[in-house]
Amino acid sequence: MINMTQGNIIHSDNSALVLHSGGQDSTTCLFWALGKFTYVRTLCIIYGQRHSFEVEVAQRIAEQAGVPFQTLDATFIGALAENSLTNHSMEMDSEQPAGSYPNTFVPGRNLFFLTLASVIARTHGIRNIVTGVSQADYSGYPDCRDTFIRSANVTLNLAMDEQFSIHTPLMWLTKAETWALADELGVFDLVRTQTLTCYNGIISEGCGHCPSCRLRRAGLEEYLSTRQPS
Repeated sequence: MINMTQGNIIHSDNSALVLHSGGQDSTTCLFWALGKFTYVRTLCIIYGQRHSFEVEVAQRIAEQAGVPFQTLDATFIGALAENSLTNHSMEMDSEQPAGSYPNTFVPGRNLFFLTLASVIARTHGIRNIVTGVSQADYSGYPDCRDTFIRSANVTLNLAMDEQFSIHTPLMWLTKAETWALADELGVFDLVRTQTLTCYNGIISEGCGHCPSCRLRRAGLEEYLSTRQPS
């Protein structure tokens, strides 16, 4: 099922589709894209995640940014393999297991996301796709690595005979540097108070103890310790 709100189809090389979950990283990427491209739209993928509330958050932020918002139901992704982000009965790993990935890893998620995004982008004549993955500050997920993104970009271009460019503005940024970027973009307060990063579905500061909240909080504290008074 596809649901679209706002906006018309546009064909332009200076347009971008942002994969937007309503979290800190993707929201920062949305406002980064707004400063780089003349036309921006967002895509929020429903993959069976624990909290559908993040879709509402993403839509609200997109509306504030004045960009078209679209959802795509891809719940099959979460059903393909056991993981704690889609299986509510599974206890979430608080640390990365030795020699393995945390059970918050959803196998193939970013590969599916980029494939679906490229189809939607092609439909709208968009050649730029923006995603908030980061190799510098991530949870051990292999599909957040730069080598994966580069490989996926080539594969999607070959598969669709297109010239997509996948942009990863956070790829080499720590979480503290991501906060700094949000500040530079003028959306520090919005990101801090209106985004949902928490795996337990609590907006803003979150639950404080899930892996995502701890990473977000550590980055915020590091950034605030060096932030110059305005």
